[in-house]
Amino acid sequence: MVRIPYDVEQRDEPRLGLIVLQSDETIENDFRRLLPSEVTLHISRVPSGEEVTASTLSEMENHIGQSAGLLPRPARFDVVGYGCTSGTSVIGVKKIADLVHGGANTRAVSEPVSALIAACKYLGVSRLALLSPYVAEVSSRMRNVLAENGIETPVFGSFETAEEAVVARITGPSAAGAAQDLAQDPAVEAVFISCTNLRTLDIIPDIEQRTGKPVLSSNQVLAWHMCRLCGLDAAAIGVGKLFSA
Repeated sequence: MVRIPYDVEQRDEPRLGLIVLQSDETIENDFRRLLPSEVTLHISRVPSGEEVTASTLSEMENHIGQSAGLLPRPARFDVVGYGCTSGTSVIGVKKIADLVHGGANTRAVSEPVSALIAACKYLGVSRLALLSPYVAEVSSRMRNVLAENGIETPVFGSFETAEEAVVARITGPSAAGAAQDLAQDPAVEAVFISCTNLRTLDIIPDIEQRTGKPVLSSNQVLAWHMCRLCGLDAAAIGVGKLFSA
C-alpha cells in the first residue's frame, strides 16, 4: 500500500444546524429557499407525535438533547435551530437552549418563538393576528407566551386540527384566505401564521399586498433570526417585508 498525502481545508463559511420534528414535511424545503447559498446546513430529526397535544409536545423535551448530539460532532455551529413553534411554547425557550447547547457545539440557539419576538421588535409591531392549525390547549399556550413578551394577539383563528399529516397538507389558498380575513381587523399590525409544518412561503407576498400588513410565519422568522445571529444578510426573494425591511 502506498500512503498518499492529503491536505485538510479550513472551512470558515457560516454553519447552521436545524433540529426538525420527525413529523415535519415542510421546514427543510423552506430553509433551502430561505438561506443564502454560502451557508452550510446540517439537519437532525427529533421524535415527535403524529398528533399535536400539550402532552406530545412536552415529551420532546426528553429527546432534543440527543437529537442535537446527532449533528456532526467536530463541527462548530454558529446557530442551531429547533423547528417547532408550539413545542417551544410548551417546553420553554431557556430549556430548549440548554438542551441544544448540551448536545451540540454551537454559539447560539434559536427557535420560532424567540425568532418571532425578535422579528416583531425589528418591525416595530406588538399586536398580531395569529393563525394556528392546532387545538385550543396548544394555541392558548402560544398566545400566553407571546403576551408575556409584550406581544398581544387580539385576533386569533385556528384550523383546530391535532394531526400533523393534515397540517402538512392544508392548501395554500386555505391558509391565505384565513390569514387575510384575520388581517382585516384594525386592531392588528401584522399577521403570524404559526407552525413549521404549514406551507406558507408562497402565500406571504400576496397576503401582504392585499392587506398592507407584514406577514410572518414560523419557518420564515426562524431562518431570518438564525441568519441575523450569525451576521448574514437574509435577503431572500419573495418571502415578505421581514426580509426587505
